Amino acid sequence: MTKALRYLYKITRPSSLQKEGHPVVITVEELIAEPQLGLSLLAGSGGLGNRITWAHTSDLPRLWEWVTGGEIMMTNGLSIPPDAAGQVELAESLVRAGASALAVGEKMHAPQLLPEFINACNALPLPVVNVPYPLPFIAIARSVAESSLLEESRRLRQTARIYDLLRLAGAGNQWQTLIDGVAAELNSQLFVVDRRCLHPWHPDSEPLPAALAAELKHRVGPAAATKNFQWHRFGDQHILMMDIPTHANALLVVVPASDPHPDAVVLLHAATVLGLELSRTVLGLENRLRLGADFLLQAFDGRYGIKDLESRLSEFEIPAQEFLVISLSSAAGQDLANVHANLWRHGLPTACLQTHNRLHVLVSTQCSDELLFHALPGGVRIGVSTPTTPAGIQSALQESLWALGTAGGATEHLVRYAEGPSWLGLTRYEEGKALVERLLGPVFEYERGRQPDLIVTLRTYLDMQRSWQKTATALFAHRQTIIYRLRKISELTGLDVTETSTLAQLWFALQIHEAMEIRGGREPLAARAQD
Repeated sequence: MTKALRYLYKITRPSSLQKEGHPVVITVEELIAEPQLGLSLLAGSGGLGNRITWAHTSDLPRLWEWVTGGEIMMTNGLSIPPDAAGQVELAESLVRAGASALAVGEKMHAPQLLPEFINACNALPLPVVNVPYPLPFIAIARSVAESSLLEESRRLRQTARIYDLLRLAGAGNQWQTLIDGVAAELNSQLFVVDRRCLHPWHPDSEPLPAALAAELKHRVGPAAATKNFQWHRFGDQHILMMDIPTHANALLVVVPASDPHPDAVVLLHAATVLGLELSRTVLGLENRLRLGADFLLQAFDGRYGIKDLESRLSEFEIPAQEFLVISLSSAAGQDLANVHANLWRHGLPTACLQTHNRLHVLVSTQCSDELLFHALPGGVRIGVSTPTTPAGIQSALQESLWALGTAGGATEHLVRYAEGPSWLGLTRYEEGKALVERLLGPVFEYERGRQPDLIVTLRTYLDMQRSWQKTATALFAHRQTIIYRLRKISELTGLDVTETSTLAQLWFALQIHEAMEIRGGREPLAARAQD
């Protein structure tokens, strides 16, 4: 029978694979039977039924890292270690990665194939095929490619259906609808998780089964790069981990329901489709972030009535009957950039407003300390108000700022208002506000509408250990100007700034004032946000 007739028979015969809906691809046994190739089996006869999706040549170390699933890996021998342990590791790793067979060029660079390697290949099984010299590897690749023409047609149709799922995902739970559709096409379970914690990346996603999550914790991490199409063994089946394109830390986990594994090219398109839907979701989150900032600017400045506040809170899915105001700060502004997304992923909708290096968040009382520590970077300081209602939203902001100041002055990174340790002898916002008003209120009143030179000078003077000259240098001012400003502070407050006790009181008031982020309680938050 000629090669053409053999190929025609192969793609038209009503095989059991075709009847079961399996892709029509050549097996290891069929490839070895091609008389013009002259291949022979060295080991692993139990794997002769393995289907070959592609033929790939590589002589790089760690040959298994270039396996996408179903390939016959062809090597001139440079990839094969000379020692028994290395050869056994190669065989086991190829099987774990999903390789269908290993083809070794005869009379090239391969070391002796040791008995331990042969025994391992027989046990796994991993077919090891001898490629006679001087048969070029391209001849094997061509035979595999010719046998895969029908598979290519099937792949194109499946890819088109997967992209169409993105269009068909309608209103409502679009994400899970898309996941279910793609999973059905791939005959697999699909999970999209945050690689840093393995929790669902999207709040509507199903979580990883506990056993699988425990296994993956040893394989992934925030700093580890996940190679696309890297198959891993989990129990008696394979799992695939691959990054979702363009979305940092979004990891796709594929658990096939049966053999053969989903096609590598189709999997790449599936990941792209899921990435597109995530992009659409992220755009919606960013729009929600802008709307939330506008809402909170007006809410904190008292521009809404109670009914309007309740209505707006429901738009952001925040329970109006009781919620929290959380204030966050970080020396690194980027630490606060994704707080809204991280909380959303864990099922907590928010409204957020960022002012300088602080972020104010409205969220459900279901937001626990544990979740905040989990969702936020380690260096973020957190102040949490008591549960409040729309009528108390401004007071709750003051509470969260006071708690944030306490967190900034204590060793604890998270403080809940009136529950954390006292700070500088004070425990409540009202006490701090009264002290600031008593000591610095006249200065704030004097500087209303003016450049705040007096407060800036006082703060710098105290930071510079009461050195006139250092203060003048730091503020690019004349020494006499600094002396004049401090005398003006004495005049306004009735306190002698040359007295140590007075300076201690003023330093105390400044610390409280900065923690509360108020300027005498007179300037609206909207103005501060636009500084």
